[in-house]
Amino acid sequence: MFKRDIRYQGAIVQDDHILLIRYQPKDGASFWLFPGGGREDETEEACVIREMFEETHLHVQVERLLCEMPSPHSDGFYKWYKTYLCSPLGGEPRPGHEPEPGAAGLGDIVEVAWLDLRDESGWDEAITTDSITYPQLIKVRALLGYA
Repeated sequence: MFKRDIRYQGAIVQDDHILLIRYQPKDGASFWLFPGGGREDETEEACVIREMFEETHLHVQVERLLCEMPSPHSDGFYKWYKTYLCSPLGGEPRPGHEPEPGAAGLGDIVEVAWLDLRDESGWDEAITTDSITYPQLIKVRALLGYA
């Protein structure tokens, strides 16, 4: 199985909304997550900028590291999640692709959506019941002053 220690992901925030992607594995149910992935031969910030463009078609500016969280699943793809606050600079958000060797072909990004950080009542139930994404989203919301 393809594994990395750290997932570098972006919390792309604009007008009180945050962008998530919906990923559809070839062999399972879809799930929502922050765009992101593994670092190549680059800085953490460069990784986040690259991943945001690959997965959402957005050019972003990395503002700062928001948080680091251990994975709640010891057998997961990643051991740690590092989430960076990002501001969109240009582009139209739409589903991108996963070009990384070992991950390409395992599934597809099928949707992007802006979630209102002020009110989670409109969030998809698949987000609020997700044991990985939901705790991260709640932490990011609190760090940004929305909780």
